[in-house]
Amino acid sequence: MKNQQSGFTLVEIAIVLVIIGLLLGGVLKGQELINSAKVKNMANDFRTVPIFIYGYQDKFKRLPGDDDGANDSRFSGYKKATASGQTQKNGVIEGLWNSSDVTSENVLFWQHVRGVGLASGSIDFTSSTTASLPTNAEGGRIGIQMTPVPITGMSGTYYVCSENISTKTAQQLDTTVDDGKPDSGTMRAQATYDSTKGGDSTWPASGSMVVCMSM
Repeated sequence: MKNQQSGFTLVEIAIVLVIIGLLLGGVLKGQELINSAKVKNMANDFRTVPIFIYGYQDKFKRLPGDDDGANDSRFSGYKKATASGQTQKNGVIEGLWNSSDVTSENVLFWQHVRGVGLASGSIDFTSSTTASLPTNAEGGRIGIQMTPVPITGMSGTYYVCSENISTKTAQQLDTTVDDGKPDSGTMRAQATYDSTKGGDSTWPASGSMVVCMSM
């Protein structure tokens, strides 16, 4: 007797390849949707900060973080900034955007806007841990500063910066919000953060970036 050899027919192989193609297409589409959601989330991070500032100013005639209101007059647990060299009620939110010093105005900015209900989150600013300082969709810090300019060449009153953003997401974010270039417009980006330099001339192939936007 002859042994009959069995195997896949061309039709069966074609069906398998089509199924694999559909699965890969679904995975890629899913990843695209995830990236798009991240970009929208991060764009919202930048756009809501002015709402916090103007909402607080409208109600208390002070800048959040720079507010010299009596302790607990705004909300239970209210703290005044006590960082060295910082002056309250001078119309400037002092401190660097990536600071974690809970005595600094730019860090207490978050306690103040949270405490009056403009933003959600902890108002226990005993330490940077209890404060749960805000982060973006990729886990990087988000912060605000007014002076000095965080990236050379930017101009504005307020600067919001966000770190640890993947290059691809940073580029999509800049394209969505600004001009798609890391070294021009209201949004600038750097692969290696250096406040004395401008934005990178080109987008790196990979890695993470710090993105700052002027307002």
